[in-house]
Amino acid sequence: MAGTKHDTKNSITLKGSAQLVSEFFYFGINSILYQRGIYPPESFTYKQQYGLTLFTTTDEGVKDYLNSILKQIKDWLEAGEVQRLVLVVTNVDTKEVLERWDFNIQHEPSLGPLSSQEGKVGSKDLKIIQKEMRDVIRQITACVTFLPLLDCVCSFDLLVYTHQNADVPDKWAESAPCFIANSEEVRLKSFSTSIHKVEACVSYKVDA
Repeated sequence: MAGTKHDTKNSITLKGSAQLVSEFFYFGINSILYQRGIYPPESFTYKQQYGLTLFTTTDEGVKDYLNSILKQIKDWLEAGEVQRLVLVVTNVDTKEVLERWDFNIQHEPSLGPLSSQEGKVGSKDLKIIQKEMRDVIRQITACVTFLPLLDCVCSFDLLVYTHQNADVPDKWAESAPCFIANSEEVRLKSFSTSIHKVEACVSYKVDA
């Protein structure tokens, strides 16, 4: 029976997968905010993650905002109630939406009905998952080479798409979808934990 010990070595639980995905969103969102210059570079610090040097905000207000939303997203990931996370970049003066970073979230169908997922585990190696996450982060960084320059003061907002029956906190409000007129879209790579799959793309405004 000595060979049975490795059977659960790479197992990822539903809670573990939700933690990995919400953690990815934290670093992914911070990378977008840094690379797109939404906040000045001196308001970021760096950290090693996924084998990369990534920048994260030191602004307490932004950190609190991100942590609050991502804690809720982690709960929704565990409940199978979240479908999409969208980061919207807006011109502060005109309120025009300039970029829309879209992260589509799927629960892997191989795990059966959502109601029975609690005890499910995935079998994907953590190193492979982190490599896939690293590839997406690298693409976010590379996007700077072709995305239009943001030569105005910008703000960002996060939109979360949930199932209709999701338990939504009172302080959350309905939002417009913030689509971009006259836009182009670039698909980024996806990653999978074997429980959740995340597909990313960015839409951006093209000058008429």
